[in-house]
Amino acid sequence: MTQPENTAHRFAALVAGAMLLVFSGCAGTSSPATSADGTGANASSSASSISTESPAGVWTAAGTMTAARESHTATLLLDGRVLVAGGESGAPTDPPLASAELYDPSTGSWTATGEMIEARRGHSATLLEDGRVLVAGGYGIGSHILGSAELYDPDSGSWTATATMADARSDHTATLLGDDKVLVAGGSGSAGPLASAELYDPTNGTWTTTGGMIDAREFHTATLLTDGQVLVVGGHGGGATLASAESYDPTTASWTAIRGMSEARAGHTATLLPTGTLLVAGGGGRNGSLASAELYDPGAGAWKGTGSMVGGRSEHAAVLLSDGTVLVVAGASAVFAAVMASTERYDPGSGSWVATAGLIDARVGHTATLLADGKVLVAGGSRGAGYGPVASAEVYDPTGQS
Repeated sequence: MTQPENTAHRFAALVAGAMLLVFSGCAGTSSPATSADGTGANASSSASSISTESPAGVWTAAGTMTAARESHTATLLLDGRVLVAGGESGAPTDPPLASAELYDPSTGSWTATGEMIEARRGHSATLLEDGRVLVAGGYGIGSHILGSAELYDPDSGSWTATATMADARSDHTATLLGDDKVLVAGGSGSAGPLASAELYDPTNGTWTTTGGMIDAREFHTATLLTDGQVLVVGGHGGGATLASAESYDPTTASWTAIRGMSEARAGHTATLLPTGTLLVAGGGGRNGSLASAELYDPGAGAWKGTGSMVGGRSEHAAVLLSDGTVLVVAGASAVFAAVMASTERYDPGSGSWVATAGLIDARVGHTATLLADGKVLVAGGSRGAGYGPVASAEVYDPTGQS
C-alpha cells in the first residue's frame, strides 16, 4: 500500500465524509457536556465549562528553520536544544526530507546538523537516557513504509544506523520505558493498521517483538503512566475510528483491554497530568473534529468527562506547562478541515478551558516542544491544502512576557 499524501491530509481523508455535516450548519459533534467531576450537565452548564477570562501568554517569532517541513519530529535534548528531523517539504508527491536542524533557545537561532541516513516523514523520535535520539520508521522516498531506524549523537551531530524493526511502520507511537527500552506500537503497515509491537534495547541496539495489541490501530496515542504501564488510546483501525483503549505491562509483555472512551477519536492528544490522570482532548470523531475531552483515572480504571474545548480540533499539539495547565495548539477545525491559529489552556483544577493568544501562523502537522525555561517552541507545519509546509517557528511564553 503506497501513501502518496502527507500524514495530515491522509488523516483528514479518513473523516472527510463526516465533515460534510458542516455544510448544514454543524460545526462538529462532541459528547454531551460534562462537569469537571464527570457528572452529566445540561446545555447551560456546558457553556460554563469554557472560561471567558482574558487570553494569557504571548507568541513571538522564533526565527526560520533551514527548511520548510511538516510531519517532522522535534525532540528536546539534554542540553536544552531542540532537534528537528525529517518531514515533508513540498507537495505530497515530493520526496521527504533527510535534513535535521537544531534550535538553540539561548540564541533563538536554527543551525543545520547532520542529515539522517534515510529521508523520512511520519516517523517517531525518542530521547534515550544517554542523550541520543532514536528515530524509527515513517514514509521514505516513493512513500515506501520504512522499517529502518537510526541514532543521532548530539556530541558529534551525526547519525548512525541501528537494527531494523521487525515490521515497517509509520504513524506509530514510540514510548520510552522505565528500563530505557523503547516500545513501538501499531501504526500504518503495508496492508493497513498494525497490531504488532516491538522493543528497542539501546544497550545492544536490537529490536525484539513483544505482545501484539488487541486492536490494530494508527493515529493513536501512547502514554507512560506513573505505574510503568503504557496506555494506548483510540486511533483508526478496521475501517473505523476507535474508542477502545488498552494497557501494556512491561513485566509480562502483554496487553489488557480497559474500559473505552465515551467517544471514538483519532488524531487526538493525550497528556499525563501531575496527578497521574490522563487528559485526552479533541481528535477526529465519527462526525467531524471533536471539542470534547475526557479524563482517565488509572487508579479507578475509569473515564470521566471534563469541560469541552472552546472549539473542535484534530491533528493539534498539546503540552503540559510548568504550572500544571495544558496548552493545546492549532490543528484542523471541523469547518471543512480549516487550519487553525487558535490556542487554549486546560486547568485541571476547574476542569475548564480558556482561549489564549493565537499563533502568528495557522498550522497543522506542526510540533510543540516544552523548553527548559517553561516556554513552548512551535515549529513548521502547513497552512492547509495548496499552501505547502512552512519554515516559520514561534515561542509561547505563558507568563505573557514579550
